[in-house]
Amino acid sequence: MAYGNIFPASYQPLGYQQPQQMQQIQQPQMMQQPQPQLSQNNPMVWVQGETGAKSYLLAPNTTLPLWDSESQTIYLKSTDASGMPSMKIIDYVIRDTTTTQVPIPTENNNNNFVTHEELKEFEKKIIEEVKSHEQSVADDSDGKPNKK
Repeated sequence: MAYGNIFPASYQPLGYQQPQQMQQIQQPQMMQQPQPQLSQNNPMVWVQGETGAKSYLLAPNTTLPLWDSESQTIYLKSTDASGMPSMKIIDYVIRDTTTTQVPIPTENNNNNFVTHEELKEFEKKIIEEVKSHEQSVADDSDGKPNKK
């Protein structure tokens, strides 16, 4: 005598899933797991001091600036193809914006500049002075009195 299935065809015990349904459920869950991406979420990686920067692990052929949370320092950490790390330490200074800066000359504030006419007049005066000086030197060599 053969024993048949006493449960209806739609019955499933609690916690039991058929293999096809289990694959369909697992695939979306695996896709939803977040992938770590440092560059897109937060480009600034904060470490505590130089020891924190030295202990920060990087993948081979990677360069990453590490910002010190305790001082005004940036650690530029790099790894070569074999994963060997190297680090450059950069100290940054915050500029004081309250200091006076060199004023940019405007049309109202052109006291430090001369016009073309003033420059031409000055050039003429210099040429006249040079000629009179040359003439006085020539007169001294002739033995004649100066014309001053």
